Amino acid sequence: MSLGKRLAAEALGTALLLAIIIGSGIMGEQLAQGNAAVALLANALATGAGLSVLILVFGPVSGAHFNPLVSIAEALRSSLPWREVPLYIVTQIAAAFAGVAAAHLMFGKPLFFASQHIRAGWPMLWSEAVAAFGLLLAILAVSKTRPAAVPFAVGAYITAAYWFTASTSFANPAVTLARAASDTFAGIRPDDAPGFIVAQALGAIAALGAYRWLFASKHPA
Repeated sequence: MSLGKRLAAEALGTALLLAIIIGSGIMGEQLAQGNAAVALLANALATGAGLSVLILVFGPVSGAHFNPLVSIAEALRSSLPWREVPLYIVTQIAAAFAGVAAAHLMFGKPLFFASQHIRAGWPMLWSEAVAAFGLLLAILAVSKTRPAAVPFAVGAYITAAYWFTASTSFANPAVTLARAASDTFAGIRPDDAPGFIVAQALGAIAALGAYRWLFASKHPA
């Protein structure tokens, strides 16, 4: 598959993912009428289901990374040329912001407006490290043992991680940056985004190490 088509797939998939995350957060909050648990449930279910579909659609074209951490991990495993990693990451970040704008337009909000949703403190950072660790380990392991199950495993994990992490599991630097531009249910205050990204990177590094240790004998990276 040509690089242009792969980047286009990453752009479309990432933009749609952010539209799902932001849009379902807005809709859930509106319909829940103040019940945060119901709003989070709606946001989680929509995101997990939508992500599974997006991986099924775009996976055969680009690998459906939608996440700089995944692209870097694939490069470390020699599944993606290092020279293409910057292009993947820039595309993912730009498309994430486009997805936020698309969601805002659907609900009559400004294209971008900085989030005031505070997500600060060590519990949040630890949550992001754990969320990213689990996501990367799931992707790496399932892609080796049951490749056809990756879309469903990733969607199910993200749905669960919305609920078992204090941060509601961003686990993606591109998603984190874009959600800082949305003062909605799924947003994050811009001041809190850098800490999330560092924690995500550390979690991803740990996941790669765990994967190599656990699966090296049968499935070398």
